[in-house]
Amino acid sequence: MAESWVNFAERLGADLHLELTGPGSRRAVLMRALREAVQSGRLAPGTRLPPYRSLAADLGIARNTVGDAYAELVAEGWLTARQGSGTRVAERAAPLTPVRSRRTPVRPAKPVYDLVQGQPDPSVFPRAAWLASARRALTAAPHDAFGPGDPRGRRELRVALAGYLARVRGVRTSPERIVVCSGTAHALRLMASVVGGRWAVESYGLPFHRALLAAEKVTTVPLGVDEHGARADRLGDEQAVLLTPAHQFPTGGPLQAARRTAVVDWARSTGGVVLEDDYDGEFRYDRRPVGAVQGLDPDRVVFMGSVSKSLSPTLRIGWMVLPGQLVEEVVRTKGEREQYASATEQLTLADFIASGAYDRHVRRMRQRHRRRRDRLVSVLAERAPQVRVSGMAAGLHAVLELPRGTERAVVKAAAWQGLAVEGLAGYRHPGYAGESRDGLVVGYATPPEHLYPGALDALCCALPLD
Repeated sequence: MAESWVNFAERLGADLHLELTGPGSRRAVLMRALREAVQSGRLAPGTRLPPYRSLAADLGIARNTVGDAYAELVAEGWLTARQGSGTRVAERAAPLTPVRSRRTPVRPAKPVYDLVQGQPDPSVFPRAAWLASARRALTAAPHDAFGPGDPRGRRELRVALAGYLARVRGVRTSPERIVVCSGTAHALRLMASVVGGRWAVESYGLPFHRALLAAEKVTTVPLGVDEHGARADRLGDEQAVLLTPAHQFPTGGPLQAARRTAVVDWARSTGGVVLEDDYDGEFRYDRRPVGAVQGLDPDRVVFMGSVSKSLSPTLRIGWMVLPGQLVEEVVRTKGEREQYASATEQLTLADFIASGAYDRHVRRMRQRHRRRRDRLVSVLAERAPQVRVSGMAAGLHAVLELPRGTERAVVKAAAWQGLAVEGLAGYRHPGYAGESRDGLVVGYATPPEHLYPGALDALCCALPLD
């Protein structure tokens, strides 16, 4: 039986009439009616629609049904939603006549804005300071630097790293326990080959890392994550556990002190290995620095880091701080010669650290990232106060918590705004049976300065109103 709803004049200043007819769910029927009203020109671009609570009450259907219909039409480009402005017919959704020529809006072929986490803005690479270090390093380089490389890495870099990591991250090591690699992915491949078996991994983490471990025949078991970090009390008979203790990726927050101790106790009692991914430990804003778990037991913890977040992923330089009993086996697995990290870039990084340039760059980037983060929080507080922001005390990204069931629609809506951003669902371990979360992982370090305001505007336009 056909239904209609009329007389929204008190709210909109004009009557609005839609016929809800035809097959399908209530949401599908409502979406079809709204599309038809836009296509025919009865709802002109810029027309404000009723709040979905009001519309749901008038139609006698669930608020979620109307809210989902609005969200899907925003994602498709028919409507726009902005805090303080309500839900309106999109300016691009012009009437299409005649009916036979109807077309759906075209999604932008390439994102205009990028809030995907994972890398710093490449325009802020410290070119002058890096070039100065490269000149000094090449001038002082011994002849053997231009021969076959040592698979442990250049000693100059290992010495510089030992001092830096001890001072900044509380790592207990010597140059002999450090092996240079091309990044965390390379370190994980080496450790998978050496340790093997079953690993516990955080229930939310990089799918790339899980796929990499699976390719190396390592079975991953999801370990629940809450506001205190990974659930160390649920570790079992796994051979290793992979953690991001300084800033859980991607949900945020450090691993609680009691759980850090519990992880080390587990490794001691079972003979397991703790792999500590320190992917952005140098960037913290509203809390005291959190030292490395490795400092609690250097004989049970492998500490992994790189310059991908602090300098650039193109340098392909990372490191492993290893328990003494694993060094030789890791080196054998890596191969007789250095095949990955350039010796000249290793020497340059060694000088960059020793000269203090690396510290100065990190401090400068910490201030820049904090300003970026604060602006994100300020804009959201003004335009989307219903969205809770978490995981922002450190790192290069924040998590925007969304109402249940809205994540996919918001990501689609962002794409229609020309914005690349990722949802939490893509980071969830497929074998995790715990409660799921809806949210966006927003990388605020990536956009160049002139595009950041537009990126935040696009983000706010894609978010649900409540």
